[in-house]
Amino acid sequence: MRRPGYRQPLKQQLGGVKAMFIRLSVAVIVVVICMFLLMSAMSSSNSNSSSAEINTEALWGTAASDGWRASSAPRSDWPPPASESNGYLRVRCNGGLNQQRSAICNAVLAARIMNATLVLPELDANSFWHDDSGFQGIYDVEHFIKTLKYDVRIVESIPETRKNGKVKKIKAKQIRPPRDAPISWYTTEALKTMKEHGAIYLTPFSHRLAEEIDYPEYQRLRCRVNYHALRFKPHIVELSQSIVDKLRSQGHFMTIHLRFEMDMLAFAGCFDIFSPEEQKILKKYRQENFAEKRLVYDERRAIGKCPLTPEEVGLILRAMGFDNSTRIYLAAGELFGGERFMKPFRSMFPRLENHSTVDTTGELGKNTMGLLGSAVDYMVCLLSDIFMPTYDGPSNFANNLLGHRLYYGFRTTIRPDRKALAPIFIDREKGHTAGFDEAVRRAMLKTNFGGPHKRISPESFYTNSWPECFCKKSAVNPADKCPPLDVVEILNSQMESEGISDFEASGSNLTSAVDK
Repeated sequence: MRRPGYRQPLKQQLGGVKAMFIRLSVAVIVVVICMFLLMSAMSSSNSNSSSAEINTEALWGTAASDGWRASSAPRSDWPPPASESNGYLRVRCNGGLNQQRSAICNAVLAARIMNATLVLPELDANSFWHDDSGFQGIYDVEHFIKTLKYDVRIVESIPETRKNGKVKKIKAKQIRPPRDAPISWYTTEALKTMKEHGAIYLTPFSHRLAEEIDYPEYQRLRCRVNYHALRFKPHIVELSQSIVDKLRSQGHFMTIHLRFEMDMLAFAGCFDIFSPEEQKILKKYRQENFAEKRLVYDERRAIGKCPLTPEEVGLILRAMGFDNSTRIYLAAGELFGGERFMKPFRSMFPRLENHSTVDTTGELGKNTMGLLGSAVDYMVCLLSDIFMPTYDGPSNFANNLLGHRLYYGFRTTIRPDRKALAPIFIDREKGHTAGFDEAVRRAMLKTNFGGPHKRISPESFYTNSWPECFCKKSAVNPADKCPPLDVVEILNSQMESEGISDFEASGSNLTSAVDK
């Protein structure tokens, strides 16, 4: 019990003061740290605000490759086609030109998987394009067969067989493949039917083989087909090159795939910006061509599911720093809604062209909507300095071009992030225009301008074949190293060792195909 007037010893008093001083010091340090972090965040925010600039001059060149280059040559044991095949494979590729292109790649791979002889793919062009050009009318058949001679046997038609002095035709058994069928379906069910009948006919053949296959050599085969074997006929290449030369004679030029067309608008369910009569047309088209689904325009728009309007495309380009002297080639079908939607875009970028305005031969005027027009648009977009798809969702044209331009040397692409841009455009429509250009630039700076990047679902292999179809000369990972330059000689030797002699000896096409 303490006595009255008792005082703590001086040592204890000092200890209490010291503890209080320590607590105060810690509190001060915490406050200082918080203030520093707050100031740093504000400084970073200001720095980001001032640095949201895009160097448009740099975009006219190619994207940074980080040492990668295109190569779809085999990098492991890749034996030539066996001298005896298991039968003939026929396919009918449905859809537009680029959907058919993917189907052709899948057909070659399916033939390789089953050790089958591929019959030249059939293009269901008539029902989609009202154009019966067919494979032979669009692609260089001789080049196609020669380029793939190390991978699969290809014939133009199933030959007749002669047995006991009688001519017999092999009738292909028709099968409807499952969508995105795994390899196992081809090595079991399809192969079994092929061996029973001697030939199978897969129809329809679009998206009938899984895209993600955990075997890089199969994916490289797809690239060899897509980017080397599928070459348009000489007159299409020459016509496309003449258009590119004309456009480039006045400097750089950009191509835009303006997907503001009836089918895509109806698919997306983006009706409200149109007149009642136009909405009726779109809803009727949707009802006749797509599955019934409740679609609310405001909801679709807010999450970036609507194709960009021509005006929105112009506003993006202007915010990025492109001026009205920019030369633009439009690759598009008939725009829905007419000139009233194009007028704002044209006022911002008057130097607009399309294949009809730059074709001096008049050939495209006769076949604007057919495979020829689509093929020329594809080539011009492939060779342009910058390519901009405005709706790369289910658009095979845009997605295939993005993949081809990546493979063609990381050529610049401008891919608007519609989900990030939607609230910016909605705010602008409500009258909130302050900081609009800055907000657009911020959104665009987060996009990829054509360099190598990881493929993440739902991005298609045909949109991004990195890293399977690319290599590095000085790679740390052995799987990324470039194959030997004498790959053609290696493949030729393999064929000779297998006793296969009914192929042309020249390997010049594969030399140019597999290593640029």
